[in-house]
Amino acid sequence: MKNPLHYIQQYPHRAKQMLGITNDQFQDLLSQAEMHHKRIQAEIEHKKVRINHEGGGRKPKLEIKEEVCLCLFYLRQMPTLEVLGLHFGISKTEANDGSDNICKERC
Repeated sequence: MKNPLHYIQQYPHRAKQMLGITNDQFQDLLSQAEMHHKRIQAEIEHKKVRINHEGGGRKPKLEIKEEVCLCLFYLRQMPTLEVLGLHFGISKTEANDGSDNICKERC
């Protein structure tokens, strides 16, 4: 299955059908989400008592733009978590965790 983000990048005029917002609105939302994410990460790093070296730990499976797209796609289309995971190349558990956390934090 094709990732909805890649589909929207290839056909920007279809963003409204897929996500419920225009491509320009989606791009604005992405820039705001990335700024918000960087600010939150900076606050977390400032408060963190570091045991391991910086950069350790598991890397996220999805980029910020994919997470925002997942959230909007889920809210617009309401697919099952199995289908959502297939579209974005993650497991249904990660889709469930991601959609809950992402929608609460970023949307």
